[in-house]
Amino acid sequence: MSYGPNYSDLFRRAADYVDKILRGSKPGDIPVEQPTKFEFVINLQTAKALGLTMPPTLLARADEVIE
Repeated sequence: MSYGPNYSDLFRRAADYVDKILRGSKPGDIPVEQPTKFEFVINLQTAKALGLTMPPTLLARADEVIE
């Protein structure tokens, strides 16, 4: 299992920072933002190799399931 920020969203937001800097804002004046989108990924192959079973409710909450 993995739970972490959505990197494509982070790259999109980084483009906003670049845009603000190119329009004349000082980098020190732009506030640092925390990630807002997270993704939950479950690898069923690894879980099976470890002898773990994943409850269906957990699988339903996952953004991506690797079979």
